Amino acid sequence: MKAILYEAFSQPPKLVSLSDPAPKPHGVVIRVMATGVCRSDWHGWVGHDADIVLPHVPGHELAGIVEAVGNEVTRWKPGDRVTVPFVGGCGSCPECHAGHQQVCDNQFQPGFTHWGSFAEYVSIERADLNLVALPESLDFATAASLGCRFVTSFRAVVDQGKVSAGQWVAVHGCGGVGLSAIMIAVAAGANVVAVDISEPALALARKLGAVATVNARDVDDVPAAVLEISGGGVHVSLDALGAIGTCVNSIHSLRKRGKHIQVGLMLGNDSMPPVPMGRVISHELEILGSHGMQAHRYGAMFEMIAAGRLKPAELVGRKITLAQSIDALMGMDRFEGVGVTVVTEF
Repeated sequence: MKAILYEAFSQPPKLVSLSDPAPKPHGVVIRVMATGVCRSDWHGWVGHDADIVLPHVPGHELAGIVEAVGNEVTRWKPGDRVTVPFVGGCGSCPECHAGHQQVCDNQFQPGFTHWGSFAEYVSIERADLNLVALPESLDFATAASLGCRFVTSFRAVVDQGKVSAGQWVAVHGCGGVGLSAIMIAVAAGANVVAVDISEPALALARKLGAVATVNARDVDDVPAAVLEISGGGVHVSLDALGAIGTCVNSIHSLRKRGKHIQVGLMLGNDSMPPVPMGRVISHELEILGSHGMQAHRYGAMFEMIAAGRLKPAELVGRKITLAQSIDALMGMDRFEGVGVTVVTEF
């Protein structure tokens, strides 16, 4: 199979030919029809993820067709259209037994703990627990765009933030994660304030329903601007980028008893933000993380898509070839383009 492989961190990956994978007894092999290029892949490529063992094939936002199944698999057959959460459960730890596969003690992550989907084929473990059937109405590129950023935002807004109609929500960072969060929060009936340094990204945020935008490049005090717009602070604020500045700004944007949701990964030089704990205590704030979403929660999201309340296809930006994914991956830290970049040609 054709695949993208890197043998050293921060060194240019190569398009190579590798042996096709075989399914484990409890797993499947998926023929990849689309895979997203995500900033998490960039973090892995530069060496921020201790789970990655070199050489490595990246990629974790995927959709495709089941090619082969292991002899223990009961729910899936060749030809099934599927996607998969970027965190898969083992099925036997206490977290999996409680339905929290997204924080499984022995989690499987294509593109991190195992080779990923920047390839024609990818092997997925514990298929009966971790695979998700795709509605026929959902194309592969859109389905791939759901795999990390959209489902992480769905869980952050709906399950962790419990956002409801009439609340104020701030989203700091309008990349794929942030734009997804804006769409989902608007669908929940919230008033959304979008924060970014890119006018094209903020324009798309407004198109998706944000009632106000703040350009952090032009505003000296972002939290003050958010507090003024929202009349005293937001109920829920998300750091959708994963940087010290956006994390701290998010916390300071909250009203009393508000919730900060950390969605963007805090890695490298941003791994230890100075959390204003005095404010957290005096304002009774909640600090929550959000890490993917379980396969069994996809149904709620698919229902909102089918009803037209969520339109993730609007977030798909460039469609590229597998070879072009090399430059797209290496350039993720430049934040070029708007929306989600998806590989659709292999």
